[in-house]
Order: sequence, then C-alpha cells, then structure tokens
Amino acid sequence: MLTLLNLLSAVALLVWGTHIVRTGIMRVYGADLRRVLSRSIEKKPMAFLAGIGVTTLVQSSNATTLLVTSFVAQNLVSLTPALVVILGADVGTAIMARILTFDLSWLSPLFIFFGVVFFLSRKQTRAGQLGRASIGLGLILLALQLIVEAARPITQAAGVQVLFSSLTGDVMLDALLGAVFAIISYSSLAAVLITATLTATGVISFKVALCLVIGANLGSGLLAMINASGSNAAGKRVALGSLLFKLIGCVFILPFVDIVAEWLDKLPVNDEELVIFFHVFYNLIRCVAMVPFADLMARLC
Repeated sequence: MLTLLNLLSAVALLVWGTHIVRTGIMRVYGADLRRVLSRSIEKKPMAFLAGIGVTTLVQSSNATTLLVTSFVAQNLVSLTPALVVILGADVGTAIMARILTFDLSWLSPLFIFFGVVFFLSRKQTRAGQLGRASIGLGLILLALQLIVEAARPITQAAGVQVLFSSLTGDVMLDALLGAVFAIISYSSLAAVLITATLTATGVISFKVALCLVIGANLGSGLLAMINASGSNAAGKRVALGSLLFKLIGCVFILPFVDIVAEWLDKLPVNDEELVIFFHVFYNLIRCVAMVPFADLMARLC
C-alpha cells in the first residue's frame, strides 16, 4: 500500500512540476510562444520545429498539446499547423526521454535551489518567473526518478512478474498495457523510462518492451483526449488528430515488431539503451512521415 502511495505521489509531483514549468514559461515567453506558433502557420517544417522547441522548454508533450489546444480553441492557430506542432512535440518528448536517461540526479537539487532563491527574491520579475520554471524542472527530474524507484518494488513482486512473464506473444495486449502505463503515470516519458528499467532487469523481453513503448505513445494520445474533454469542439479536434496519428503509427509498426526486435537485438548496445533509441527513432520516423498528411487529418477531424 505504501509503495502504491509513493508511486501516486510521484505522479502527482510530475503533474505539478509540469504545471509550474508551463506557468513560468508562459508568463515569461507566452507572447513569444504565441508569435512563434502563429508564424508557423505558413510552413509545415517551421511548425514541426516549433513543436520540438516548445516541448523542450515545457518538458512535456502533454503541456505542448494543452498549449496548442488552447490556441486553436481561441482561433489563434488553425487546425493543420496545430497538428504539425503536435507531431513535433512527440519528437521533442522522445528526445527528452533520451536526455533523461543520463545521470541527471545532481541537476534536480540544483534547479530547485536556485529556482527558490530567484523566485522568492524577485517574484514579480522575469528572473523570478524563470526561477519558478527552474523549480518545476527540478521537480520533474525528481518525480521521474521517484516514479522509477517506486515502480521497482511493484515490478519485482512475484504476482506482477508472473503477469509480465505472460506478455510474450500478443502484441496488441502488450501495447494496450503500455497505453495504461502512460495514462497511470500521466506521462509517456515516465512509462518509457519504466519500460527501459524493466528491460534492463530482465523482467520483460526486448520485444515486449518495444510493444510497451508503442502503446505508451498511444496512451499519450488518450491523455490528450482526456485533457481536452473540457475544451470546445475546435480544441477537441487537435487532441483527436493527435490520437489518430498515434493510432495509425501503431497499426503500421505492430505487425513488424518481431522483425524490428530481431534486427535491433543484433546491435552492440544494451537493451535499456535500445528501448530509448527505438522510442526516439520510432517517433521521428512516424512524425516526419505524417507531416504531409496534416491537411487530410485536419479535414477528417
């Protein structure tokens, strides 16, 4: 019970850290972000890069999706470039997953310490709001560490290991579990990091890990739909388009998971690193391939 409570509190800390970063960044760069996104309407490559850049700033594709959804709901950005920005955001969060696999434990207390100093001393200034964002970044890094740590005792339980050992053949079931992981942890990034940890400890096979990663991406699309439930119709179309793009990616890649797993397993890299690299390149290839179809998806939504 205590382990589950620790996991839930770590997820809550991740959500809160994301909220703080988004608030701080929006108060400092809100007008600039609006200008960047509005200027991205004319060219899809610029919209794609804007999605990567904004996600790097706010540390979450969910936060970028919320931001873009609010812009579309207010008729500040049209649907087509918004969908391209979301595709860029998916690549951005995959890149962040790779960065966060490095040992950044020392960064969390550093961000929090300097963030608190700047925020309390210069609360109403630009530096104070950047301090707020720094606190949020520190909390996000801390929360991701806590989620992985809290999940470890759960995954080592005998009953859970039996459950994971049964995930050896049904790619649809494995992907569905990955989606549930992303929804429970409120972050596809956290779900991917947990999956990489499970692979490194030998709890799950490499093929199952790939299916979980694919499902985690789908789960982030479902999270976007949940978050957009209170928005107007225009805002909901952004989340729907994002979900459909992720669903199409799942349909195309899942039948070839065995081939991909066999090919990647031959590379001289440990399984944990391979899971992260697969996450990055899967999103990169999927999103770049789907950018030309943003107009068609917008009309469909």
